[in-house]
Parts: sequence; structure tokens; C-alpha cells
Amino acid sequence: MTVHDVARLLPTITDLRNLCRSLAMLDAILSPDWEDRYYSFNAAWAEGEEMASMRNGSGDEYSIVFSAAGAYVRGFSHESAMSPYANDGEPWPGVIDEVPEAFRPFVEEPAFTDEEGVPVVTACLWRGQTDGHWHHGAIGFPGDRADPDGALGLFGLLVDRSPEAFQRFAEDYYEVSVDLEAVSDLYASRPLNQELVFSLNAAVTLADLAQDLSEIGYPQAR
Repeated sequence: MTVHDVARLLPTITDLRNLCRSLAMLDAILSPDWEDRYYSFNAAWAEGEEMASMRNGSGDEYSIVFSAAGAYVRGFSHESAMSPYANDGEPWPGVIDEVPEAFRPFVEEPAFTDEEGVPVVTACLWRGQTDGHWHHGAIGFPGDRADPDGALGLFGLLVDRSPEAFQRFAEDYYEVSVDLEAVSDLYASRPLNQELVFSLNAAVTLADLAQDLSEIGYPQAR
């Protein structure tokens, strides 16, 4: 899989945003310790902008910015042959060269660059609000890698959007049993209540999640 495949498989901007919020809320419930979480979502990342992110603790990460312009996706696989650090300190040709002006500020965003100002990226996609599909650059991929830009490892739960896929991930990562019906409810953006929280983690209360609910912007039952 490469970013080309991801572009065909990603949902609309609205559906991707909802999925990212659900992933962040699920992780918040399963992992009260923020440092152990994979997925996060900040509904007030910047004025008029929201950001979803993933960090696996081993150097792989993605960031998705939702803005008035649309959505910008940046992924970084630290072991990829397409890493800037394996390419003389430069992003791999084609990865960000064609990013349109509306999204260029995110290419240069300090949170997405290193201390030298180099974009930390191996995979990049974007989609304007009125676009009918996701876009990516014209890229010549290394021919000796099955996952050259890290897209499979980075975006697996964004292209396989089944609750079962999250259940498999969470049971492997957190080493606990994860209720599939509860995952399905959060994937459907069902407003969060105490019963739903307890079905995923009996040690967490709705009150414990107040800050996460606010930051993620996930709906809460009245």
C-alpha cells in the first residue's frame, strides 16, 4: 500500500473527521494516561482549525488538519526509505511538491517540521472542501519496499473503518478485552454516557473524561 491507495480508500472530509474524533475518544476511555494513547483530536488546535493525530511511541505519526480550506494529511514513517533523514535532509521528491497554496502553511507548520525547518513527512494527501476526491503528489516510490512511504502502518484504521479493525488493534495494544458493540456505538458517534464508558473501561467515569470530551469535541449525552 502507498499513499495512492490511501487516497482511493479515505472517506469524505466529514466522515474522516468523525472517525478521528471517535478514535480519540476510544483511546481516552481505554487509556486514562495520555502518554500511552495512540490517537488524539484537538477541536481547538488553532483558530478555525482542528487537528487529529496519531503517534505510536516508536517514531511513526500522522497529523490531519481540518480547516476552512478542507483537510491536509501528513504522515511520517521513521523507518521509511522515503524519510527526509534517508534523503539528504530533504522530503522525498513529489511528496509535498504539488501541495496547493491553500495548504502550504501546513507543510511549513513548525509542529510538522524539525528544528532545521525540514518537513517531517513521508506521505501527504489533501482535499479541498469542494473536491470530489483526495489528492497526492506524483511520486516515484522505491521499488524494493512493500510499504515504501509507511502508508499501511500509518493509516490502517483510516482505510479499514470497521469497528472490528479497532477492536483488533486495541486488544493487541492495550492487552484487554474490548467490547465490539461499544466500539460500534462510538464509531457511529453515539453521545457518550456512563454506561457506554463502563462497557469499555470500568475504571473510568464520565467525569474523568470531562477534559477529553471538551478537547475532542465528542458529543455527550444529556
